[in-house]
Amino acid sequence: MKKGKGTLFVFTGPSGVGKGTLKQLLLEEFSDQIAYSVSATTRKPRPGEKDGVDYWFVSREEFLSRIERGEFLEYAQFAGNYYGTPAFAVQQQLELGHDVLLEIEVQGAAQIRSRVPEAVFIFVLPPSLEELEKRLTLRNTEPPEVVRRRLAVAAGEIAQASLFTYNIVNDTLESAYAQLRRVYLEHSGACAADRT
Repeated sequence: MKKGKGTLFVFTGPSGVGKGTLKQLLLEEFSDQIAYSVSATTRKPRPGEKDGVDYWFVSREEFLSRIERGEFLEYAQFAGNYYGTPAFAVQQQLELGHDVLLEIEVQGAAQIRSRVPEAVFIFVLPPSLEELEKRLTLRNTEPPEVVRRRLAVAAGEIAQASLFTYNIVNDTLESAYAQLRRVYLEHSGACAADRT
């Protein structure tokens, strides 16, 4: 993938760590400079999620067909479902000079590292696994066995945090967002264009 004027930010971390909240704060503050790439998934929508806004919700058959056609920048299977980033939409935004934020799974980030090594890789960590368990349980969107499965996966993901350019511990939202904002301003292609 050729790099346009924008910068690709790859944002990951365990389920329940608060990526969605941090992402939303960044997108709201820099709405004219950064675009969010909506991923495709085979999982069912959670209450309140909208097709084309939170995810593109597609069937397993459609997803596998898109893999065969090479339409994903990255894709991964997680908790029994597929997730993937449509390559064309990302490239289009970068070429328009917009930064692009991807919120993806750890294994998808590894694929992007090999294809777009100049991207900025950010890993969001929980203060502890105990705190992560509490957050996942309070979210109350999944049964206990799914929460246990997510925690087991989280331990393996956290072990890979050192492979990322930046690690941000989401202890308090204010502190974590301040760190994310600094990283964004330091690397933003759109902000650099504004300064010239």
